[in-house]
Amino acid sequence: MKKAQLLTSLLMVSGAFALVACGGGDKKPADQAAAGAAPAAPPPLINTIQKIKDSGKVVVGHRESSTPISYVVDGKPVGYAMDICANVVEQIKKDLNMPNLKVEYKAVTSSTRIPEIQAGNIDMECGTTTNSLKRQEQVAFSTNYYVTEVRMLVKKGSNIKSIADLDGKAVVTTQGTTSDKYIKQGEQGAKVNVTNVFGKDHADSFAQVESGSAVAFFMDDNILAGLMANAKNPADFVITGPILSTEPYGIMLNKGDPEIKKIADKAVLAMIQSGGMEKAYKKWFQSPIPPKNINLNFPMNESLKKLLAEPNDKGI
Repeated sequence: MKKAQLLTSLLMVSGAFALVACGGGDKKPADQAAAGAAPAAPPPLINTIQKIKDSGKVVVGHRESSTPISYVVDGKPVGYAMDICANVVEQIKKDLNMPNLKVEYKAVTSSTRIPEIQAGNIDMECGTTTNSLKRQEQVAFSTNYYVTEVRMLVKKGSNIKSIADLDGKAVVTTQGTTSDKYIKQGEQGAKVNVTNVFGKDHADSFAQVESGSAVAFFMDDNILAGLMANAKNPADFVITGPILSTEPYGIMLNKGDPEIKKIADKAVLAMIQSGGMEKAYKKWFQSPIPPKNINLNFPMNESLKKLLAEPNDKGI
């Protein structure tokens, strides 16, 4: 966890309010010094397909605690995104005529996932990565496979129901996620002072609320639901507040090879059109899942229903 930073922000509260859990626009001294320096050269683009052919393996990046999208159970990565990426791997085997293609898995975090893709250490990232226009400058994305809504998780009985209730309190989000980039304005204004805490991963961020170090955890609602379901006492927490942002997830890929995106798109579209994506959703969001056989009972939101009806790879 990074050292908490005290930020004073003018946050606007209304039904149309949009916020990111943490992060401000002010530059730190180091940022100001770097502003005048020449921009660093972008990392070299990598031909992923050629790399796979040469090595005889595909390396799949995954998360460790993003239940039920991408997480680890008994040392094995599982989840909604992992099922989708398994189909992508099968498509690669078919299109490259490599039936004996080996699959390796590598855990990534919010901070390491983009550098790992750019360096070619992983060939695809199967997790909870928002397909954003900013990220598209660095990496590529497959057709989107999920749409999440950003909200906040708090302890039940905390009486925190809106952004205005956070004045003078600490809030947490996970380092390197899109949730630390939005401090948006709505119609009615209220000045609030919040201490921003950054967790090293989603489990760490949740632990800050569990321990009382922070009163609210801002993140994608599906991640919050998964963490809450696996808590020691799930009934102690509630997901509340307005929908702050609606964000699509895609499989993250290296920008250097359009062919790998073409194959990934083919696999994702086939799952959507065959009904496989809806089956995967029911499996991971509306059925008992490991390790505790808990059913999240998480209904499909309207944004995801629209995506499955009209597949696209649009970023936000």
